[in-house]
Amino acid sequence: MGHYEQQAKKRFGQHFLHDRGVIERMLRALSLSPTDRVVEIGPGPGALTFPLLERLTHLDIVEIDRDVIAWWQQQPQANGKLTIHAQDALKLDVASLRGEGEQLRVIGNLPYNISTPLLFHLLEQGSYIRDMLFMLQKEVVDRITAEPDSSDYGRLSVMMQYFCTTSYLMKVGPGAFKPPPKVDSAVVYLKPWASLPYTANNLVAFSQLVAQAFSQRRKTLRNTLKGLVTAEHMESLGIDPTRRAETLAVKDFVQLANLIS
Repeated sequence: MGHYEQQAKKRFGQHFLHDRGVIERMLRALSLSPTDRVVEIGPGPGALTFPLLERLTHLDIVEIDRDVIAWWQQQPQANGKLTIHAQDALKLDVASLRGEGEQLRVIGNLPYNISTPLLFHLLEQGSYIRDMLFMLQKEVVDRITAEPDSSDYGRLSVMMQYFCTTSYLMKVGPGAFKPPPKVDSAVVYLKPWASLPYTANNLVAFSQLVAQAFSQRRKTLRNTLKGLVTAEHMESLGIDPTRRAETLAVKDFVQLANLIS
């Protein structure tokens, strides 16, 4: 298999996964077919990549670290089966990567420092993506999958659930990585909606309203949305202005945003 001696780099937020049991459970969750169009973000030394290459006829990887790219170019298993996209995942053009083929299945042990902006970047191009399976900081997965009326439910929950269904698959301790991170991790499965259950007429307005609603969690909607939505507006949708943002479902935020935009 070859051995990757490169030290994980702090600037890329790298913590390399090495626990085989975790890797097997992640791949089982995807139920891969050999011809699936899979894109792995940040392969590092290949804990996920090598098992993926065994299961697939072809794999795309996205990697920004030149040392890692050079190492992959030397791997015999990669020959003819691996396409390396040497770029920042935050600038990935998902549409052109998909081309005329099947929707993409995206997988990765994401660097903590780019995980949230990367998720939004991918979900904004969600029509080209079949599903996504990511290892993230546990706190982030808790927030992505949270339901209304819970302490983890907030802006990230609403925005992610607007774009996709979210499933918390498993918690993963620091020992599964080298070097061990200081926090627990978790695996999340995301599936973009085939058609949105609730459509915001203006995505920017929707995003701004959600951000403002959660800007002061302890305050009521009447206070946090002052200047944006009147109490009368809220009441016309059957939403009590004395409620807090964390009690509203995604549908409620979409209806509010559509009313004012």
